[in-house]
Amino acid sequence: MDRASRFSYLCNACGRCCHEKVIPLAPYDVLRIARAAGVTAGEARRRFTIRRGSLLKFGADGACVALDGPRCALHSGRPVACRLYPLGMERGGAGESFVRLEPASGSAGVYGEQGDVGQFLAAQGVAPYLEAIERYRTLVRFLRERVAELADFEQIEPREFWRRAFREATAESGFDPNPLIDAIFDPDGLGCACASDTIGAHLRALEAIARRELAPEKLAAAAMMLAISLGYPPAEAIVGDRAA
Repeated sequence: MDRASRFSYLCNACGRCCHEKVIPLAPYDVLRIARAAGVTAGEARRRFTIRRGSLLKFGADGACVALDGPRCALHSGRPVACRLYPLGMERGGAGESFVRLEPASGSAGVYGEQGDVGQFLAAQGVAPYLEAIERYRTLVRFLRERVAELADFEQIEPREFWRRAFREATAESGFDPNPLIDAIFDPDGLGCACASDTIGAHLRALEAIARRELAPEKLAAAAMMLAISLGYPPAEAIVGDRAA
């Protein structure tokens, strides 16, 4: 499906889609969650996320921790994946495409064709999220360049290097300390909250941290985690891959 494809969806606030999901969070998602909750990004990360800020947290009952009865307590700051639902978005060399997801079991939502995908995205306020994703994507490219500068792949086996980077990026526990990853999901902790362009200030601060970091494995793990959180495949972060 593309933006012109016929599609509509009426949410009846049953809350069924807010259970037992894996919802990736980009840095901008964490920032918007924080603003909706009235807390700092660091506090939002502790309360509402797992995997160092890159995934939305769900409780032991399978419900999203932001769920209040059948409704989202952070609806104004809900992540882009929640805004897109019941659409999934895929990115690749051919650009963006959309897929209609199967409804959650027992869902009261109503699918239809009273509009198109573009109208649905506009109604859900998706545009600033997608713009933020593309802005943060430039940092993935920068981190790739830093890895290329620092890693001697004549001496380091590339596949094992990137396998370790992927493990570090997706580990729930037992991961190595990585201040750059922590900073990616905490713009407030870097003093960016008061800037007129929070994302721009955040990116500049992250680039400064990356310039000081001399361990290519830490830069690679951060690039991998950021790429995945933005909805891109892990290959987006790999030096020498065809990623743009």
